[in-house]
Amino acid sequence: MRLETDQLYRGGPRVWLRATRPRTLSASIVPVLVGSATAARLGAFHRGLFVATLAAAMLIQIGSNLANDYFDFRNGKDTAARLGPPRVTQSGLLAPETVKRATVLVLVVAAVVSVPVVVAGGWAILITGLACIAAAVLYTGGPWPFGYHALGDVGAFLFFGPVGVCGTVYVQAGLLTGASVLNALPVGFLIAAILVVNNLRDIDTDRAVDKRTLAVLIGRRATRAEYLLLLLAAFVIPLVDKPLHPTLHWFWLPWLTLPLALLTSRAVLRDEGRKLNQSLAGTAQLNLLFGAAFALSLLLQ
Repeated sequence: MRLETDQLYRGGPRVWLRATRPRTLSASIVPVLVGSATAARLGAFHRGLFVATLAAAMLIQIGSNLANDYFDFRNGKDTAARLGPPRVTQSGLLAPETVKRATVLVLVVAAVVSVPVVVAGGWAILITGLACIAAAVLYTGGPWPFGYHALGDVGAFLFFGPVGVCGTVYVQAGLLTGASVLNALPVGFLIAAILVVNNLRDIDTDRAVDKRTLAVLIGRRATRAEYLLLLLAAFVIPLVDKPLHPTLHWFWLPWLTLPLALLTSRAVLRDEGRKLNQSLAGTAQLNLLFGAAFALSLLLQ
């Protein structure tokens, strides 16, 4: 039955689209937008490198999603009790080996696409890129998956915040500034907040399969507090950015997303279980809108 299902859906675009989890791709898009806007403010924007960096980042994110789908199933972490959207491996739409091969293929393509980025950035970017690909797999794979040991939030913040934004700036401008690091912080905070909602929703099911996320270790109340602190920190950064850049007249643009932040925060504080899927989508939307507004505020003079 599994073989028949796999043969039926293996070439199905809808199933593969589901496997890539397109709603999560804002997590890879926003760091490149903000990093490129920071580089442009330094007078160093390069369109070709922007496209290559964006493509590589999205492919690594897709590879990470596929690896997560495969390893969570293989490690027994995805079960029929799952509260989030169905996974293609656990639900039987694709065979595990098919998803595994697709993971390898996507990450190889990501490496190929990254060649112009590595040529521009040198050894530092080569090492950074290899670390990103390794993290995509080791989040749920390998002998010690760091996503199963309360380090997922930290990993999301680091790789989608400082690594993603500062790496993009370095590729285009050939240098890093204090502003690059500062601009990376709200991006990392909001992307970590997406994972926090995901783990808050899954506390009971993760605990049942011995998946020790930070949410499992600290409980619901502290996880909700973590979410609020991450959002608060993200919205504070534009205030810090303004004194460092006197010509940053549009620093307030990201605050236009505050109503959405308040709505999602209220839902996170109130809802449980599957209802948090709406908060997850809302936080991803907040990340994209805040990031786009933040990047625009850096571009406008």
